[in-house]
Amino acid sequence: MATGGHAAGSAGTAPAGTGPGLLLVMSGPSGVGKTTIAHELIRRFGGLFSVSATTRAPGPGEREGVDYFFVDPPTFQRWIDEDRFLEHAQVFGRSWYGTPEDPVRQALARGELVVLDIDVQGAENVRRKVPQALGIFVLPPSEDELLKRLRARGREDAAAIDRRFAESKREIERARGNRTFDAFVVNDTLPQAIEAVASVVASRLTAGRRNG
Repeated sequence: MATGGHAAGSAGTAPAGTGPGLLLVMSGPSGVGKTTIAHELIRRFGGLFSVSATTRAPGPGEREGVDYFFVDPPTFQRWIDEDRFLEHAQVFGRSWYGTPEDPVRQALARGELVVLDIDVQGAENVRRKVPQALGIFVLPPSEDELLKRLRARGREDAAAIDRRFAESKREIERARGNRTFDAFVVNDTLPQAIEAVASVVASRLTAGRRNG
């Protein structure tokens, strides 16, 4: 398993549609900045951010088909039965989340970059279905800094933050203990982390199009 680090300079863009697509699976604890990094990658390289399906209700400002596909539990269960997900899981024993497979496969067939922002369990399941996917795990510089970032978001009460922090530590331990991820990048400063991840992605895109 290769390990990514901070990278200097900027990675060049690689337009979609000029060769084999790439499925990028990004994971990391809540508050580590992986979603911001993922959207910057799409801005640079083109492609799309995979939209998950969920059984939870839409939040303020969330849009159907943009932020999530909002479905009721029976529909979600039917999609499970029909094997329509790359991965799916129940979060905190409540709502279900899953990555619909068809849009991902179609985008990859068009030669696009597709980015998934999912937890470690989901990443493990995707790796089994798409072994050639690129897995990157984003780490905080320290546990203390992660807790500080979770508190700074101001989205949850103290009990919820403690629960997320405990889950984050379990996620990191699980990620380090398996072969799902090709690179680990520490988000000490966001610009450096973006360059590190972009460098790994650019190398894989170049290699894939050379071999394709």
